Amino acid sequence: MQEYHQFARRIGLIGATNLLISLSALILLPILTKTLPIEEYGTYVQIIVTIGLVPGVVMLGLPYTMVRYLAAAKSREEIQEGYYSIVGITLLSAGLASVALFLLAEPIAVALFDGRTMVTRILALVVFLECMNLLQYNYFRTFQQIKRYSSLLFLKTCLQLILVGTLVLAGYGIFGAAVGLLVTHLVLFLMMGILIVSEIGVTIPGFKNVREHLSFGLPTVPGNLSSWVVNSSDRYVIALFLGTAYVGYYSPGYTLGNVINMFIAPLSFMLPAVLSKHYDDGNLKDVKTVLSYSMKYFLVLAIPSAVGLSLLSKPLLTILSTPEIADQGYLITPFLALSGLLFGLYTIIMQIMILEKKTGITGIIWIVAATLNLGLNIIFIPRIGILGAAATTLVAFALAFVVSMYYSSKYIAFDINASFILKCLVATTIMSVVIIIGGAQMSGGLLGLILLVGISALIYGAGLFVLQGFKKEEIRFFRGLLRV
Repeated sequence: MQEYHQFARRIGLIGATNLLISLSALILLPILTKTLPIEEYGTYVQIIVTIGLVPGVVMLGLPYTMVRYLAAAKSREEIQEGYYSIVGITLLSAGLASVALFLLAEPIAVALFDGRTMVTRILALVVFLECMNLLQYNYFRTFQQIKRYSSLLFLKTCLQLILVGTLVLAGYGIFGAAVGLLVTHLVLFLMMGILIVSEIGVTIPGFKNVREHLSFGLPTVPGNLSSWVVNSSDRYVIALFLGTAYVGYYSPGYTLGNVINMFIAPLSFMLPAVLSKHYDDGNLKDVKTVLSYSMKYFLVLAIPSAVGLSLLSKPLLTILSTPEIADQGYLITPFLALSGLLFGLYTIIMQIMILEKKTGITGIIWIVAATLNLGLNIIFIPRIGILGAAATTLVAFALAFVVSMYYSSKYIAFDINASFILKCLVATTIMSVVIIIGGAQMSGGLLGLILLVGISALIYGAGLFVLQGFKKEEIRFFRGLLRV
């Protein structure tokens, strides 16, 4: 039980960090949308999307490899060999990708970044640093240094918010935003490098296990690329067919719906290392328990949040961006909130495939989902605009969830808490009635919206309590967490 307490405390710490990250994205949103022209805001979105694309491909799946193979490493020499072998490969692959992006900046800028060549060249440097930083973050993830990881992630969030926001407000526009991203990534790169070197030293690796590492990591690359296609390629397709302005209309609703991901982020971070340790030690019962608790934690937060964000999308976007963006994009949020819910469930279930080293199956799932998503985007975005992009995203996530559920159940089956899900849905329905009635009578403004959200959350919690959503032993467990 003590181990579950520790796991839950770490989940809480990562969850709090990701809450702050999500809030920072919402804080930055009005600064960007109310200060930049809609085309420049669309270009900024394209920059963020590209930063998310390149590492998933050029890092060759090595972050997953590090977590899976080094989590159980005991000796300093074993850790050094594994870590620096992965660093060496990543330096080569990320360096080549960044050089190519830098040299081809002009045509890429014309196609995707509204012709801003200098911004694209800055992006090439950011992409390289992002690859190296992701590798260093995964070092702390692998060895479950959660406080250090959370502090660094929080520092990155604050630096990005301060630097990007300050430079944009100072009148430097999209160029200033790009410089802010570059400085943020550079500072984190240097800090994490110093911490890791001070802990394990420096050595020249022998690349002894490269073949094994790549055989595990490479099958995840198609999945990473396909996952990016599902999550982000719609911004590229919108830019190509409708222009960067419509990327600007689309992204705030997407960002708001994507808030659901803050609930799955701590689990996505913690589960691979924790489950790998239990699984490798032969503790299948503990694996099932962690999976079951994780799904329950996620659903109790994600279900009401998805519904609440959907119902309050328009007033929230009006406050966070502009009335024009709210009118254009408020219907995007419900599709993305439900997509986030399905993706969270997929993330938990997918851990079974990672434990069984069936990463090829996850790759195939995302290849199929991405192909479907991209094809539907090309068909529907020119015809029904940005709403088509949101709808096809939901279709792709639904497919990934259903297929992964089918395959994972063949290896490990665990309690999905069906009765608890039903109780969450009933409590959420009661909460929805309060939101609809309160929203109709709300006079407007941020204070009124915060009050409505607070009341709705209390109603949901009370409903779940009356329905006895948690067992007595679970209540005692969480009370124990508060006393620790």
